[in-house]
Amino acid sequence: VQLQASGGGLVQAGGSLRLSCAASGRTFSSYVMAWFRQALGKEREFVTAISGSSTNYADSVKGRFTVSRDNAKNTVYLRMNSLKPEDTAVYYCAAGSRSLKRDPREYVYWGQGTQVTVSS
Repeated sequence: VQLQASGGGLVQAGGSLRLSCAASGRTFSSYVMAWFRQALGKEREFVTAISGSSTNYADSVKGRFTVSRDNAKNTVYLRMNSLKPEDTAVYYCAAGSRSLKRDPREYVYWGQGTQVTVSS
């Protein structure tokens, strides 16, 4: 599986962005898809994961971010609302087989990352 993330950019605090992650392969629907982020100088952290209709969110983004997927398009999305400067990071999409795990080591395939910068 190859993953290609896009949609990052510069946005003011309180604004919104939608990230996309396009996947290759015919077995996309069988994978758990997740988003992680890594701020400069910090460890990669879990943002959200989706498996079927089940989702899991980090507390820091709950109520502001929404993950969704379109299996027909082999794409997973991350809608980010009410963005804060602390959301600034490189966002990565990942694919794995173990449901809704928060540990990045559970995910086998990774996209290249897309930069999100939130200005105050």
